[in-house]
Amino acid sequence: MTQFVGRRAELNLLQKRLDQIGRTGTGVAVAIRGRRQVGKSRLVQELCDRAGLPYLFFTAIKGASSTEATALFLAELVESTLPRERDLVPRTPPAGGWPDMLRLLASLLPGGPCVVVLDELPWLSEQDETFDAALQVAWDRLLSRHPVLLLLLGSDLHMMQRMTAYDRPFYGRADTLVLGPLNPAETADALGLAAADALDAHLITGGLPGIVRRWPTGTPAMELFREECADPASPVFSVPEQSLSAEFSNPDLSRRVLEAVGGGDRTFSNIAATAGSQAGALPSGTLSPLLQRLVTDKGVLAADEPLSTQPGRPALYRVADSNLRLYLAVLRDAQQQTRRGRPEAAFALVERRWATWRGRAIEPLVREGLELAAAAGDLPWPNSEIVGGWWNRRFDPEVDIVGADRGPVAGRIDFVGSVKWVSAPFDRRNLAALRQGAAQVPGFDPDATGLVAVSQAGADLPADAVDLVWGPADLLNAWPR
Repeated sequence: MTQFVGRRAELNLLQKRLDQIGRTGTGVAVAIRGRRQVGKSRLVQELCDRAGLPYLFFTAIKGASSTEATALFLAELVESTLPRERDLVPRTPPAGGWPDMLRLLASLLPGGPCVVVLDELPWLSEQDETFDAALQVAWDRLLSRHPVLLLLLGSDLHMMQRMTAYDRPFYGRADTLVLGPLNPAETADALGLAAADALDAHLITGGLPGIVRRWPTGTPAMELFREECADPASPVFSVPEQSLSAEFSNPDLSRRVLEAVGGGDRTFSNIAATAGSQAGALPSGTLSPLLQRLVTDKGVLAADEPLSTQPGRPALYRVADSNLRLYLAVLRDAQQQTRRGRPEAAFALVERRWATWRGRAIEPLVREGLELAAAAGDLPWPNSEIVGGWWNRRFDPEVDIVGADRGPVAGRIDFVGSVKWVSAPFDRRNLAALRQGAAQVPGFDPDATGLVAVSQAGADLPADAVDLVWGPADLLNAWPR
C-alpha cells in the first residue's frame, strides 16, 4: 500500500467518533465532502486499516440503476469483514430495493463497533430519488441503535451540502467534515523539500495526495517537470484533466467560464468577453448566476474582493485549486506538446511560463498563511482576523496584502504588504512601490499601519524599513504539522 500522507487532525477527529460509539454503544454518522482527488476515500481506508474493526466499504458507480447498485452493494457486503454470520447473507438482493437492503445491513452488523462507508453518495441519490429517505428511516429505526460509524462520502459539494440541509431527510443526523487538500507543511514533510521548493510543490500539486504520493522525494519543481514532460500520462497532467472531465464533461457555458478564468481573465467583463461567442460577450444575466454557482455550489472558483475601510469593486476571480489553475494556464498546453512527442518543447513552455504564474499563484497562499499566523498570535498584529488585497477599478495600484479586523469592509487596517516571489531580494525600489500603493488604500494610516515584505529571496532593506519580513520558511511554518 502507498504511503499515507498527513491528515493527522482528520484521523483524530474520526477516531474520536469511533471512541464515542464504543463508549455509548450507539451509532454516529459523518458526512465527508471534498473535491475530487483530495483523498476522501484514502483517508477513510486508512482509518479502517488503523482501527482494525469490521467494516464495509461500498463505492457507488455513476449511471448504474438502483437494481444494479443494490446488487453491487450486496456483493461488497458478502466480501467485507462486517457480517457476524456470513451464512445469513442472501445470494440475491432483496426485492424491495434500498429500504430492504439497508434493513438487511442492520441485521448483519456485529455486536461491537464497526464502520460502514458509502462512497460517492450523490450518485446513489441520482439513481433513486427515494434513497435519502430510505437511509434516514434505516438510520433512525435500525442502524443508529448499533455501535456503527456511518461515513457518507461525496465529491459533488453541492449535492453533499443538500443532503444534510434542513429540508432534506437526513438533516441533523450527520456531523460534517469538509476535507480540503494537504496543507503546505504536510506537503513539505511528505516530499522532504526545503521551504521554497516545498511551496513550489504545493502550488503544483494543489495539496492533492494523489499527486504528492507520486512526487519523488527531494525533487525540486523544475527537475520534476523535466521528467514529467516526457510522460503524457503523468499525474501532474492526468489528475487535473480527469477532474475537469468529471465535473465539466460537456463544453457548456460553465466550462467556458472556468477556462476563461484559468486562462488569466480575472474580472467580470474580461470573463464575459472570453467566454462569449461570435454574438458578443456573455450577458450579465447569464454570467452572474454561472459565477455564483462555480464559486458557491461547486467551489471550483474563488472570488476575491478588495479589502479596505470602504466598499470596493470589482471582485477578482481565480481557480480555487492551484493544481487545476496551473493545468488550465500552463500544463494543458505542455501536455499537448508531450502527446506529440515533443517533451523538450513541453518543458520549455513550462519553464517560460512558470515564474510569472507562480508569482501570482503564491499570493492567496501568503494571505492564508498570514491569517493563520495572526490567529496564532505570531504577528505584531494579533487582532487581525482577515488578510486580503486591495485594488481600485483601474488596478493601479494593486496591493498584494492588506490585514484588517474584518472584511470586505474593515473597521481598521493593521498592515499592508507586498509579495515579491522572485530570485532577487525585496529591495528599496520594491519598498518605494509598496509605500506608494499603501498610501492609496482606504484606511491606511502611515503612523499606525504596519508594512510587510514577503519575498522568496529575503530583503535587502534597512532594519527598520518595514515591520515584518517573511521568507519561505516563515510562510511554511504558518501551517501546523
